[in-house]
Amino acid sequence: MRKSLKVLLAAGVCLAASQTIATAQANAAPDAPVAATSQAGSGPPSVAAYAQLPFVEGAKLSPDGLWIAGMFAIGGSQRVVIVSPFEPGSMRQAVLPDDTEISSLGWVGNENVVIRLRAIRPFGAGERAYVSRVVAFNRANGKFTKLLWDIGGQDASDILWVPTDGSTKMLIAGQNSIYLGKDFWPAVYSVDVTTGRKTTDLAGRTDVMDWIADPAGVVRMAISIDRERGTRTLLHRPKKGASFDRLGRAAFEDLEVPYLIRAAEGKALVIRTIGAEGDAKSGEKSDGKGKRDALLEIDLASGATLQSVYEAAEGIEIDGVRYDDAGNEVLGVYLGGRSSEPLHWLDPSLDELQKAFEKSLNGRRARIVSLSTDRQRMLVRVDKANEAGRLYYFDQADGSLRLFANLNSETNGKPAGKVEALTYKARDGLEIEAIVTTPPGREVKALPVVVMPHGGPWAHDTLDWDYWAQFIASRGYLVIQPNFRGSTGYGEAFLKKGEGQLGFAMQDDVNDALDWAVKRGMADGKRACIVGASYGGYVAMWGASRDAALWRCSVSIAGVANLRREVNDFGGALYSKRYKEQWTAMTPDFQAVSPINFIDRIKAPMLLVHGKKDLTVDHAQSQSMFNRMKDAGKDVELVSLPQADHSFSRTADREALLGALEGFLRKHNPAD
Repeated sequence: MRKSLKVLLAAGVCLAASQTIATAQANAAPDAPVAATSQAGSGPPSVAAYAQLPFVEGAKLSPDGLWIAGMFAIGGSQRVVIVSPFEPGSMRQAVLPDDTEISSLGWVGNENVVIRLRAIRPFGAGERAYVSRVVAFNRANGKFTKLLWDIGGQDASDILWVPTDGSTKMLIAGQNSIYLGKDFWPAVYSVDVTTGRKTTDLAGRTDVMDWIADPAGVVRMAISIDRERGTRTLLHRPKKGASFDRLGRAAFEDLEVPYLIRAAEGKALVIRTIGAEGDAKSGEKSDGKGKRDALLEIDLASGATLQSVYEAAEGIEIDGVRYDDAGNEVLGVYLGGRSSEPLHWLDPSLDELQKAFEKSLNGRRARIVSLSTDRQRMLVRVDKANEAGRLYYFDQADGSLRLFANLNSETNGKPAGKVEALTYKARDGLEIEAIVTTPPGREVKALPVVVMPHGGPWAHDTLDWDYWAQFIASRGYLVIQPNFRGSTGYGEAFLKKGEGQLGFAMQDDVNDALDWAVKRGMADGKRACIVGASYGGYVAMWGASRDAALWRCSVSIAGVANLRREVNDFGGALYSKRYKEQWTAMTPDFQAVSPINFIDRIKAPMLLVHGKKDLTVDHAQSQSMFNRMKDAGKDVELVSLPQADHSFSRTADREALLGALEGFLRKHNPAD
């Protein structure tokens, strides 16, 4: 590897990306109207600027590293798949139906891009659900080939394996019926991406929804679920054509992907929690003290550890693994919480290259997002915690980073809020980490504050570009994102601290973040608003009712008002028991901590924002809360977005959300 790198920070995109933009814009729909809150001059970027989708997402290099495929946001809004060479040359735009969402894409060989799609369709008696499929797009002739579109199930997009030898047949698992029966359980198909022709590699098996293939394309493992108990059983076969044997039974969370990583010839890579002496977790109840996460190679017959591939420090979780672009080889592990390296490369050459990038970038971060098969060419995202960043093309032949795309030209390079990971102590002494964003150009003293708990609750906020936090900070607010007890990323002991504490100590941690900021002189406790989405939306509503005197206003985005049916309205689906057990461990009485039951306590104004295409938390949650509050004479607003999903994946919905949030904060908790 070269000892030094040339970093070309040119002011614009490369020629190939420029051609991509010009051609795609010519074929795109008219630009979306600029939001009414758009500002000119020297003020902060507009609502529309922050609401822009990243210019390119999910970018992948072809195996030879000469072509780039990605989801491009044309005009900041319309998302299309574009395949382009990095060097000047012809490019292709894949025009897909307007009512579909692109989940991900990847390459099969150097000519075919496979695209996972999903769309909301009627499902049963008055229900809606996502239906998923795969299409292949040939960059040479622009031809689409539908893969498994002739089968009748809901999900036919579980890509298990793609070839790396130049062949064109991949493995996809898909259901053939929406009705419970033999065709409901997904079969595994070998599908030719150039013709769409398929053969059955494995027939469906009752109670098996998950199949796992090895790097050679042999399905080695299956996960069978007991629908009554919510437990999972691991099945394995030593070779193709052999029968599957039961390996053992485990609790749901022990086999949750990505904990079971890959299997081959009687061995598997797994993420497990180990004790101080390195013993594998035995399944007994534990408070998690003295435990740490490890990536282990195990013997499938005995369960014994063959080797420890990587062990994280105590209090730092392994969040998942980094595969090569084909999804066959594990190249690194993602680390959560307070780790100084979010991604630890197992490959020494990539680790060395990562360090060389960061040394050359003057404080910016470099992340390798895609690699050619020989790892000589790659796409590298360069960013900061307070900047969306840019995407570069790197070729080890000349050692230079060449700019491919600016991910948000409207906010990159503009004044941005400083982002830090700071710690505070909760009232019981537990140390909590919070991501704190301070408004640009303002003294951090007695600022109006927005406390923004994350969703999940099994998640955590990180030192990454967050367009919500940056937008709120740009309007003059201190933004605090507490990673309360029960959050992931900080080890098993911290995670278990959340059990039985939903609505109680977990909520106290959020309040204590405000108290900490006030005592440090950073925040004005009399000008505090709580804002959250999904589980964070629940926290915002519950805070307004449980701790009414603390908050000047409350904003719930796609939040849960009534903790019934495993917290959202979709708990009656297949395998609901496995979710019920997880949620039951979090609180002894759902109704005792449901905001909708305590509307009489709410004093502060509340804004509810919810999309009608949200299939994670039903729109009825916000609608019911709004109706009850209105009937009780409370100050409440509801912004109902007909096309919005749970993640607000459309620019228009992001604009509506941010515009409503800005107006509500200005009215009820003004920054000036």
